[in-house]
Amino acid sequence: MAKKERSIKRKIAHAAGWQLFKRGAKMLPFGGTAVAIILVGSDIRQKGVVNGVVNSAIDAIPFVGLAKNGIEIVRGKDFLADKEESKNGSKSA
Repeated sequence: MAKKERSIKRKIAHAAGWQLFKRGAKMLPFGGTAVAIILVGSDIRQKGVVNGVVNSAIDAIPFVGLAKNGIEIVRGKDFLADKEESKNGSKSA
């Protein structure tokens, strides 16, 4: 049976939806703390150890994380930037 390939638009929509879900889940006052703790590994991979832990710690504080994520959604970029990509496509430390 042939496997149906997903289009680029569908892949982008899926990735964008997941990002919005993660941000929205982190914004819940006390449930967001649990989500931030669960997603700490993802933050460390994206931002590095120090920035990832700091970002997750801020997100875990109930109303501070709510304000931070709300501002990041409006601004369209993170306060703590992701790691830069190297020339071979992998992210550098």
